[in-house]
Amino acid sequence: MAEKKTAKKATRNTKEKEIKSAKGHHYSAQDITVLEGLEPVRKRPGMYIGTTGPDGLHHLIWEVFDNARDEAMGGFANDVEVTLLPGNRVRVVDNGRGIPVDTHKQTKVSALETIMTTLHAGGKFGGEGYKVSGGLHGVGVSVVNALSVNTRVVVHRDGGEYVQEYVHGGKPKAKVKKLGASNLHGTIVTFQPDDSIFETTEFSWEKIVAHLRQQAYLVKGLRIVIFDMRSYEGEVRDTDVFYIRELGLEVPSMSFYFEGGLMSLVKFQNRYQKPIHKNVFYIEKEQDDVAVEVSLQYVDDISSRISAFANNTYNAEGGTHITGFKTALTRTLNNYAKKAGSKETEAFSGDDVLEGLTCVVSVKLREIQFEGQTKGKLGSVEARSAVDTVFSEAFSEFLEEHPDDAKAIINKAALAMRARKAAKAAKDSVLRKGALEGLTLPGKLADCQVRNAAEAELFIVEGDSAGGSSKQGRDRRTQAILPLRGKILNVERARLDRMLASNEIKALVVALGTAIGDTFDVEKLRYHKIIIATDADVDGAHIRTLLLTLFYRYFCPVVDGGFLYIAQPPLYKIKRGKEIIYTYSDDEKNKVLGKDADTLEEVENLDEETEELSEEEEEEKAKKKAGKISIQRYKGLGEMNPSELWETTMDPERRVLKQVTIEDAQEADTIFDILMGTDVASRKSFIQSNAKAANLDI
Repeated sequence: MAEKKTAKKATRNTKEKEIKSAKGHHYSAQDITVLEGLEPVRKRPGMYIGTTGPDGLHHLIWEVFDNARDEAMGGFANDVEVTLLPGNRVRVVDNGRGIPVDTHKQTKVSALETIMTTLHAGGKFGGEGYKVSGGLHGVGVSVVNALSVNTRVVVHRDGGEYVQEYVHGGKPKAKVKKLGASNLHGTIVTFQPDDSIFETTEFSWEKIVAHLRQQAYLVKGLRIVIFDMRSYEGEVRDTDVFYIRELGLEVPSMSFYFEGGLMSLVKFQNRYQKPIHKNVFYIEKEQDDVAVEVSLQYVDDISSRISAFANNTYNAEGGTHITGFKTALTRTLNNYAKKAGSKETEAFSGDDVLEGLTCVVSVKLREIQFEGQTKGKLGSVEARSAVDTVFSEAFSEFLEEHPDDAKAIINKAALAMRARKAAKAAKDSVLRKGALEGLTLPGKLADCQVRNAAEAELFIVEGDSAGGSSKQGRDRRTQAILPLRGKILNVERARLDRMLASNEIKALVVALGTAIGDTFDVEKLRYHKIIIATDADVDGAHIRTLLLTLFYRYFCPVVDGGFLYIAQPPLYKIKRGKEIIYTYSDDEKNKVLGKDADTLEEVENLDEETEELSEEEEEEKAKKKAGKISIQRYKGLGEMNPSELWETTMDPERRVLKQVTIEDAQEADTIFDILMGTDVASRKSFIQSNAKAANLDI
């Protein structure tokens, strides 16, 4: 007892000394770090551009381009050129007014240097610099400068040509210098991203083209030209405005110019769809100092596609303008249906009127509020009422003036309402069955023991053979197996009631535990790793595509949450003596074989000799066999025994999984429309255009 008291006292004394030592630590104003200039951006780049991955890298181009676009929105420019240069440099040119170069009263340096090196500095916070702009945070081009190893700005304005260069994360190399006289006007910004900050500095041509095409639709009369000169070996000057287009080089390029604005964008988005009415609705009007522009058209589809923009910035999460639009759309169609004597006794819901809708909503405000630095959601309250008022009045007139179009739209909404009721009955039936059976399906789902979703994995496998092997080879504690028989229903154009009539899909819905449709809840997901494991052949690829379509259309939060994976089973088993190597591609196989390829024996052609051999001959044979290589080609998971399947495809320590992500939802939506929809001509064209990129197992 005495020993225990002594030990406790010693421990207490030690702790008291530690506390006194901590109190005695010198903590003063000298311990406070103040980040000046652009240092905060380099310390925490994610706070300003969202990520240091590919999206953040391309965000640098968007920030510089937005300044040029804002000049066009204000009526000061009509031409923008974006060029990818060697060394991962980017050059953005506009024919706007040119950034001011006179001395700024507050900073005592040029306005150009102030804008390029000071956060929250710009011409968009007040005064008459810009009536409407894409961003009011004032961190745009200064952030680009901060995250670049070199930035050069050339300005043509007031009869002169001026230049200033910045290095090492935005530090001015010298003061603004006048190069000479000029009768041009505009700004040229050339920057090189810092590869010590970004995961990659390789720009995607496709991503840039898609984004700038969209911007061209949003600003009527703006010409945007893009050049890819990354392979160009000659010298590229960065002082002359638009001279690159005059070179006449055979380099990849794109040019966009649209007079139709949002109407042209809607037609472009519906290029692979079948419209159910002829005329495309369009309205552009100002209400309470908010410029509202809306265009829409219904198509023969069950999905809706609504794009939202505020001051030409894409709002992936919507916002107040979309709330106002949806409210007005539902009210207007219900009012028209009632007035037209519709036979439906129940009013349309918001989901009913959205089915098959392709719509673009754009608002422009002088004082704009976004929720978050990346501007994903509009928060300006006045946008809701402005959109509601402008759209409801114009759309009511459209329905009155185009009775055939109106009838088609009302019939579409009525069909959606009836399908919703049927789907609810089917969904309730599935959920009730799942609840009664404890979310297990005998003969289908071999569930895991753990109930913590973070530890649980669900393997969706193809066929009973693979199902049997995977059930025997799995870790029963954490891994569940759901075998599917054959190819599931293509849900791209199937309504929920028809979809839930499929036993395979019904089994998957119950296994996931999230429910489906309007009652979907990703928080109830029973497995945080859902792994699609199909064979490495054409049929396996088709089944995988059907499953991806299902998840994208009905379980998209599962994909967004990073819970969906694709297993990568090996293609070959290579045996060299007692050594076994699994390879996942032909390239890997060839690297493993290397110079030993001439000693290769196909495993199915190995024949055992039957004659009796002497002891010396047996030893000689063993030596030769040790030097031989045998290879087995796997066509499907069912060909593997349980131990092979475990060590190659299911063992978390050794397996290869590919996480399914959606980098560009609009592009993904278009591809699913083409590949899984009914437009045969578009699908044929897509396959022909991308045939060279296909990895076929013939």
